[in-house]
Amino acid sequence: MAGLPPPLRLSPSFLCLTPSLPCGTSWSSLLAGSIILGAVILGFGIWILVDKTSFIAVLQTSSSYLRTGSYILIAVGGFTMVMGFLGCLGAVNEIRCLLGLYFSFLLIILIAQVAAGILIYLQRDTLKTEMSSIIHELIVTYDYEDGKNTSAETTWDYIQTNLRCCGWTNYQNWTANTVVQNSTNQYPCSCMKNQSSPNGFCQYNGTVESAVYQTGCMQGVESWLQDNLGIILGVCVGVAVIELLGLILSMCLCRSIQSEDYTKVPKY
Repeated sequence: MAGLPPPLRLSPSFLCLTPSLPCGTSWSSLLAGSIILGAVILGFGIWILVDKTSFIAVLQTSSSYLRTGSYILIAVGGFTMVMGFLGCLGAVNEIRCLLGLYFSFLLIILIAQVAAGILIYLQRDTLKTEMSSIIHELIVTYDYEDGKNTSAETTWDYIQTNLRCCGWTNYQNWTANTVVQNSTNQYPCSCMKNQSSPNGFCQYNGTVESAVYQTGCMQGVESWLQDNLGIILGVCVGVAVIELLGLILSMCLCRSIQSEDYTKVPKY
C-alpha cells in the first residue's frame, strides 16, 4: 500500500542488542562474560603465584609444576580476554571469521578444562604423595634462622599454630629435622602447646609428648581443602557456564549473518 514504510530489516548486531530477540543475549554480555572468564583465570593464576599466607605458599615454593601451572593460567586468562574482545568486534561488525575464531578458542579451552579435571581426579593419589613429599622435605630442612625459605616456613608455622598440630602425620616427623637432631629439648615453637614465639625453635621442659601437639597436620589440611572444595567447584562451574553461553551466542550470531562487510571494521 502507498505511504507504508518499507519492512524493517534487523541486523545480527541489533538482534544481539535486544534481549527478547532470538540471540537472547546482548553483545555486551558476550564481551562482559569473556572478560569475567579471562579475569577469573588470570586472577587465579596470579593468586597461586604471589600467595604467601595459605597452604598454597608451602607447595608453590617447593613444586615447579605449581609455578608452571600458574604461568599457564595467567597466559590463558589474558588471551581469553583478548579473544573476548575479538568476539565482540565480530558481533558488532558482523564478521563471521572473528566469531568463528572466538568459538574455536572457547571450545578448545572448555575441552582442555574437562581433560585437566579428569587428569587431576585420576592422579589424585600421586598428587597426595607428592604433597606429602614436599611437606616432609620442608620439615627436614626447616631452619627459620637461616632465612633461606622463610615464606614457606612462616606459612607452615602458621598452619601448625592455627590447626594445633605438629608435623605432617604426627609430631615425630620433626625428629628428621637437622636442628632437632643436633640439639636437646628443642622443637618448633609453632608445635608448642604453650607457645612463646610464632617461628623458629623453642626449648621445652619435661617430655616432648607433654610439651607439643602430637597430632599431625595432614588431617587438618585435608579438611581445609575439603571445606574450600565447594568454592573451587563453584568457580569452575561458573566459568564453564560462561564458556557455554559464549559458544551458543557466537554460533547464533554466525548463523544470523547473511553477508560480511569488512569495511565496517574500525581501522586504527
